[in-house]
Amino acid sequence: MKNTLTDVGLKPREKAILVSVVRKGTDPAIVQEHLDELALLLDTAGADSVMRIYQERQRPNVATALGKGKVEELLALVEEFKVEMVVFDDDLTPVQTKNLEEVLLVKVLDRCGVILDIFASHAMSVEAKTQVELAQLEYLFPRLTRMWTHLSKQFGGVGTKGPGETQIETDRRMNRSRMSMLRTKLDEIEGQRVLQRSNRKGLPRIAIVGYTNAGKSSLLRALTDANVYVEDKLFATLDTTVRSLALPNGRKVLLSDTVGFIRKLPPQLVASFRSTLSETTEAELLLHVVDISHAHARDQIDVVVATLDSIGAGETPTILVCNKIDAVGTEFDIDGFEMDYPGCIFISASRGINLEKLLALVEAKLAELSTVKNLLIPYDSMKDVNTLYKEVEIIERVDSDNGIELCIKISPDKVEEIIAKFQQYFTETLQEH
Repeated sequence: MKNTLTDVGLKPREKAILVSVVRKGTDPAIVQEHLDELALLLDTAGADSVMRIYQERQRPNVATALGKGKVEELLALVEEFKVEMVVFDDDLTPVQTKNLEEVLLVKVLDRCGVILDIFASHAMSVEAKTQVELAQLEYLFPRLTRMWTHLSKQFGGVGTKGPGETQIETDRRMNRSRMSMLRTKLDEIEGQRVLQRSNRKGLPRIAIVGYTNAGKSSLLRALTDANVYVEDKLFATLDTTVRSLALPNGRKVLLSDTVGFIRKLPPQLVASFRSTLSETTEAELLLHVVDISHAHARDQIDVVVATLDSIGAGETPTILVCNKIDAVGTEFDIDGFEMDYPGCIFISASRGINLEKLLALVEAKLAELSTVKNLLIPYDSMKDVNTLYKEVEIIERVDSDNGIELCIKISPDKVEEIIAKFQQYFTETLQEH
């Protein structure tokens, strides 16, 4: 049970009404599911939802999103429940937000604003703080005029963490200057990341992706004994964690865990987190973790797949890892799920169920992705033979009259490098002897 009056020195949790504007004919169950998630986001941000309403419209009202009658109903609810804010499940334009605040006389936020607020609270590293601040400033920039009109009664609490409190009193020129500086800073950080990745060259990279709170960090910890932060809440971790992992055959790979996805993820965040998400876009293999015990697991899979497409990782080979199998009920149809998602694997990261099977699957997938090439190397180039023994897997070797014939298997991360370095030695097939 949440406290409305917390310990001495802490503010009471704010109260909010949740609002959704949906197209006519939308399934009410879907509307409630989206509002459930919005309520969870708000809870993570530090506020409680006390009421929820939605309206079906062909399109949102350009001035207030809702129709006039619904706005009046919303005002009555604001006064009845004495809430501090109203939160919409979809993006609001600056004009809509301004008009609604003038009528309701409380803070009006949209889902994007709440997610940005959560990110501002959870950002720990310099990189994450920089990324979040840039995303917030890009979100706030078109809203600066509205914010200036409220200087006499600035709101606090959810939706005002990070730069919102300081940038509210700056002009657009200073705002542009700050955003430019943050982009430059992120470019420098990206340069450092590129250098770090080049130093890790030679090991296949595997990225853990998935919906927020699906158990990605738990899986990383279970597989690598990594001391990573794990908590049952949305966006518990924002920074990328990379750890070395030994597969059953002894081969080492790099396993990374990064920020989770969510439906309607603010585009400002996707853009500013590009250096963090590069661990995903440059990976040879993705482990897509899904909370199989969640009532809307299939929808969450679709959201992650769409997000991967949007950041350019949609074609990367992927293993669907169905986590929390220990939490599903007897009514769960495993056979039906496997039929819909061939090649998926059911695990429990927290209890260690099927982790060895997952590693074997990763091993097999990487082998499947490897490239096989045949080479004929003259005897006077033995140094290149020695190099190949260190960098690739030798499948077959024949010492012939013409030189050393090798059949090699190249891991996905080394294909371009090996082909460029040993191009002159490649042949179609090994000679028959």
